[in-house]
Amino acid sequence: MKRRLSLTFEKIQDLRYGENPHQKAAFYRDLEFKGACVANATQLHGKMLSFNNIVDLDAALEIVKEFERPAVAIVKHTNPCGAACGENVAQAYKKAHASDPMSAFGSIVALNRECDLGTAKEITSTFVEAVIAPNYSADALKILKQKKNLRLLEVGDLNKTTEKDVKKVVGGLLVQDRDVMDVGDLKIVTEQKPSEEEMKTLLFSWKVVKHVKSNAIVLAKNEQTVGVGAGQMSRVDAVEIAVKKAGKMAKGSCMASDAFFPFRDAIDVAARAGITAIIQPGGSIRDEEVIRAANEHGIAMVFTGIRHFRH
Repeated sequence: MKRRLSLTFEKIQDLRYGENPHQKAAFYRDLEFKGACVANATQLHGKMLSFNNIVDLDAALEIVKEFERPAVAIVKHTNPCGAACGENVAQAYKKAHASDPMSAFGSIVALNRECDLGTAKEITSTFVEAVIAPNYSADALKILKQKKNLRLLEVGDLNKTTEKDVKKVVGGLLVQDRDVMDVGDLKIVTEQKPSEEEMKTLLFSWKVVKHVKSNAIVLAKNEQTVGVGAGQMSRVDAVEIAVKKAGKMAKGSCMASDAFFPFRDAIDVAARAGITAIIQPGGSIRDEEVIRAANEHGIAMVFTGIRHFRH
């Protein structure tokens, strides 16, 4: 890292307010960054972006950049309430929305493919704050623009962001490489081995959990999130929230954890919910206890060797 860091930003616009109405705010663009991002997007329609819109659009866009297949992320308060892949973006949207329809009300939607007519019809069937996509078909725009206040952003071809990650603290900056690594050496550590379909779902959920605030848990089936537990101080609490969100869909699902399990309690909760496979970094002093719990319950467990904390 450099001893001295100079950053230059250009103001895009003043915002109505910040995270809350009593806070003044503005949006600035990094002049050096040329990739697909909210700051470089073109707004095609809708009301002026709010501070919180911008933060959520950024979070949603970075999720869909993870996937080669058609993917959709639906975000509230920077966390995905639904994410899915499909044969096309319309199918992916339906699956993502079905993950948590209640939380998806008033959400931010990101697509990694052109927004077509079918997807536009699905989006406009409920209340969405903003949509961000590489581009839009003419007939999709016609439908979407019927929603007067719906914010539509176009970013062009997607590319994963490789710039440094910068976080502001009072009186200073934290600068780090972006978390772009997926997995290290995958290691199956239990007697029960994940099936081919379970491994596919585990890797899908692993990509999503990277974008959920820690402590983070994601439950998934068929390349679709079914329950998300975000931002908890206790990992077992995150598991319990994800299971509660999933309801009956928890049975037969796969679970991803952004960091290791410090105790076996979360595995016991997962087993009671009917979760069949788990992916996690490993590295706890109680790994053997956690693996033993998985074996007792007949749950397959995979270690990635990579942690995905997100603060």
